[in-house]
Amino acid sequence: QLRLVESGGGLVQAGGSLRLSCAASGWTFSSYTRGWFRQAPGKEREFVSAILWSGSTYYADSVKGRFTISRDNAKNTEYLEMNSLKPEDTAVYYCAAVRGTRTGSYYLLDYEYDYWGQGTQVTVSS
Repeated sequence: QLRLVESGGGLVQAGGSLRLSCAASGWTFSSYTRGWFRQAPGKEREFVSAILWSGSTYYADSVKGRFTISRDNAKNTEYLEMNSLKPEDTAVYYCAAVRGTRTGSYYLLDYEYDYWGQGTQVTVSS
């Protein structure tokens, strides 16, 4: 059974950094997209970043230049390096995955993903 498990969240001061990890187990797909979404209290879940089956990476405008997504195929793990954190980055962060070689902007949409982690809390204090 496929599972995604996030780690690396925590409390950090504004301007600080965190690195989130998302480890996949039971993974048998050769082509897939991995993404990160976040949900702040009282807000809808929003796209943060994705790394596609092709290796292309995409970011929300709000995190561009501050966050970096990467993956280690040998470990079936994706990472989200978050720098220059702001209080507005406070949210529960979820990793997600969808298999296949899709095209278009599917990676922006949470309902396009088949698998989700349990979430990890990131809190940025001012």
